[in-house]
Amino acid sequence: MKIPCEIVVWYVLPMIRREVSRELVYVHGMSQAEVARRFGVTDAAISQYLKKKRGGNELIDDSPLYSEFEREVKLSAERIAKDQSDFSTEMCRLCCVVKQTGLLAIIYKAQVGVNPPKCASEPGELANLVPR
Repeated sequence: MKIPCEIVVWYVLPMIRREVSRELVYVHGMSQAEVARRFGVTDAAISQYLKKKRGGNELIDDSPLYSEFEREVKLSAERIAKDQSDFSTEMCRLCCVVKQTGLLAIIYKAQVGVNPPKCASEPGELANLVPR
């Protein structure tokens, strides 16, 4: 059986990168090269995120929980663009959002085929980073 962290690495982190990169480029006017530098990935990876060739998951995109996640992505992108936060901190914060909204549990069940372990649906220590 997979642990929730494996699901995060395969499905959640690419989705977060996709959404934050789209916000930074299309809303905040950052270049793909600047976003790539801040994320620690290649320009080509950012291009794939922008074209939705990487980081997409219909299960997540179509979820009724997605709007709350999207709102938090906008906040993270704004913080990164204004140099009020860095990408790593915002990745952790958004990962907590995915967990707290229940998206991680949905992804886990869809990918693994069984109910997720308790740790996939309970706030962790970083939960205090998520503004309410």
